[in-house]
Amino acid sequence: MSPWRLLLTRPEEDCAALAQSLLAAGIASSCLPLLAIEPVALDDGRRQLLADLHRYQAIIVVSKPAARLLLERLAEVGLPFPERGWFTVGEATAQVLREAGAYVTCPPRGDDSEALLALPELREAIEASAPRVLIVRGKGGRELLCERLGEQGASVDYLELYRRCLPEYPAGTLLRRIEAERLNGLMVSSGQGLEHLRQMAGADWAKLAQLPLFVPSPRVAEQARAAGAQQVVDCRGASAAALLAAVQRSAAPAS
Repeated sequence: MSPWRLLLTRPEEDCAALAQSLLAAGIASSCLPLLAIEPVALDDGRRQLLADLHRYQAIIVVSKPAARLLLERLAEVGLPFPERGWFTVGEATAQVLREAGAYVTCPPRGDDSEALLALPELREAIEASAPRVLIVRGKGGRELLCERLGEQGASVDYLELYRRCLPEYPAGTLLRRIEAERLNGLMVSSGQGLEHLRQMAGADWAKLAQLPLFVPSPRVAEQARAAGAQQVVDCRGASAAALLAAVQRSAAPAS
């Protein structure tokens, strides 16, 4: 077994799947979801965006929850979706849409905004006259995509289908879990996951910030260092494979 013992903080379903992947590689972990997905109401504005999907040259879906909820909402209102023009940040999100019959393009390496923006297929899609791009996401996040696409002349709209909440836990749960299970590494899958980790740590953050912290991107790594994290490991991706590779190339702290 690996000397690593990681705290996993993804949403519950993803956390359990990630724990299984790590266990298969001999890495112990403990799940404490710090992100809960709460769908938002389908108001008139969101209904119109769904009806207008075919008007966009590119539809970017940024997460598995966004993909699942998009398919559910389309089924609820009885709308078809275009087979092409779909892009995702990661392979797991792409697979959700492919199973529904969509043709999806995602980066072959690196599941972050920068890798997506570098795709020739995305650049080609927005070469049209007055290109329109729809980003399907939760509330907030992926602002870099909008900024860069706007710089390239695209008009960008957001379809926000959920919000991320911090589940309720008794005070002190985080530190007690880490100490009881002798965990020696933390992971977050997003900037909001990092904020929830700090929020839940409260006065214990200074102590927890000394543990190695695995993050999905340079952007979140920068946020973590600014927050006081002392050992930040950029996995260059949010997938299980990216985390596993980062863990395997990193030395675990001495017991």
